[in-house]
Order: sequence, then structure tokens, then C-alpha cells
Amino acid sequence: MALTVYTTSWCGPCRRLKSQLTREGIPFEEIDVERDPKAAEFVMSVNNGNRVVPTVVADCHVMTNPSIAEIKRHLEGACQAA
Repeated sequence: MALTVYTTSWCGPCRRLKSQLTREGIPFEEIDVERDPKAAEFVMSVNNGNRVVPTVVADCHVMTNPSIAEIKRHLEGACQAA
């Protein structure tokens, strides 16, 4: 399962979530919305025009500022459905 985390370099909740994902052994791709205008546009398109980070995409499911528990629940459910 592909997990993409849209983030910025200065975002505290982003740093915390990336640290938790790493600690849990959950692989992810990080995309900095400040460096990638298309990524910023995507994040705004799924957050009512707001550039909210972290925004996480897992198998076409978008989560805005999710907890590690929310991500793990989604991953467990997606794996059981596969």
C-alpha cells in the first residue's frame, strides 16, 4: 500500500506524524508542498481550498491531520479488504 504524506519543513504535527510512522515501521513518501506547487494545489483541492498539512493519502483515501492510530486503522482495514 502506498502512503503519501504531504508536509512542510516547519510543520510540527508533520514532524511528529513522520516520526511516528517511522517508529511504527510504516513506509511513506513525503512531498513538501512548499517545493511542489502541484502538490500544494492537490492539498488545497481536498481541503476546501486550505493548504492543510499533514494531509495523508493511502489508496485514494485522504486523511487531513490524522493521528497515527487513524492511519493504522485505515491500513489494517485496507489490508483485510485486499
